[in-house]
Amino acid sequence: MKGLYAAMALVGLLLGLMVALQFRMTRDIAQSVPVQRAQELSARLAAVREERGALEERVESLRQQLDAVTAQPELTVLRRELEQARILAGVVEVKGPGVEVTLNDSNQPVQPGQNPNLYVLHDEDVLKVLNELRAAGAEALAINGQRLGPTSEIRCVGPTILTNRNKRLVPPFVITAIGNPDTMISALKMRGGVVETLQVWGIQVTIRKLNEVTIPAGIAPVKFEFAQPVTS
Repeated sequence: MKGLYAAMALVGLLLGLMVALQFRMTRDIAQSVPVQRAQELSARLAAVREERGALEERVESLRQQLDAVTAQPELTVLRRELEQARILAGVVEVKGPGVEVTLNDSNQPVQPGQNPNLYVLHDEDVLKVLNELRAAGAEALAINGQRLGPTSEIRCVGPTILTNRNKRLVPPFVITAIGNPDTMISALKMRGGVVETLQVWGIQVTIRKLNEVTIPAGIAPVKFEFAQPVTS
């Protein structure tokens, strides 16, 4: 009998060891690195999704606030004033009705005793045409594709005209202007005006009325070193 009890005890012990070993193996597998990594990634994914949802709500809230602010009449006025200032500064392309004025040297032979300089275009001739257009309400101007702004100069440099600091232009000079075409044409062609004076010396002047003129941007921003706004 003792031998039987001893055998049963040994069998029970072996069964217990087998159960314990299987439980340990199952626990080790559950706690292995791949499983732990998957659990960590799953937790991080859930956290990221929650954070994304919060950010989306924040974006929508800010968008609603922005829409509410930009809808204010004060900002509409400021936006319009900024747009007009950019047009005046020449930093944006513009289009509209206008005229095209082409100027070229005289094709007439120089008369004996006459100064040949009277038969060629000078910077002051071009400037007179530009000033007449401005006085007639031109809202944007360009010459040979160069946009003219408030600080653009027109001056003679040898046989060329210099504008926008370093842009050399040669005739024929093609001036484009946006504004009321009829008003500008009348100003240029008035009796005793700039066009009539130029044509006395055979300077070639051609004026075209255009339904739409496109004037490019191109004025470099001016950096003010001395002029400062006056604050009240």
